Amino acid sequence: MAKERGRRVIAQNRKARHDYHIDDTFEAGIVLTGTEVKALRAGRASLVDGYAVVMNDEVWLQGVHIPEYSQGTWTNHAPRRTRKLLLHRKEIAEIGAATRESGITIVPLALYFKDGKAKIEIGLARGKREYDKRQTIAKREADRDAARQLAEHNRRRG
Repeated sequence: MAKERGRRVIAQNRKARHDYHIDDTFEAGIVLTGTEVKALRAGRASLVDGYAVVMNDEVWLQGVHIPEYSQGTWTNHAPRRTRKLLLHRKEIAEIGAATRESGITIVPLALYFKDGKAKIEIGLARGKREYDKRQTIAKREADRDAARQLAEHNRRRG
């Protein structure tokens, strides 16, 4: 079998970018069991309720749902089990220092395969207030209108 190359996204947490200001992002490996990897290769996972915590100089992913593998037997995994994230010691120290600051949380942003290995992108996030969310939506709509008008203008000229 040929080696897998590139990045294949399994799940994204679009709501995280809507609900939080993402200050910094990190790429981490995940400690998984065999049936979890097979379920991910089938393209099934949910990051919606997920978050990460730093305990004993290790980062743990909690609340991420990887459903049971359909062809699995009694060796199947628990769908919402706590999973260890693999990061460099300096990154763990940076994340730990940031989360001790009030209002900062670690949220999973994307789960993907990179060159055949399961990776997760986590972000240091600060919660948005309701008016920030409205501003983000208004800016996105204004950008869309401007792009639409520019395209219409270019169509008329050309």
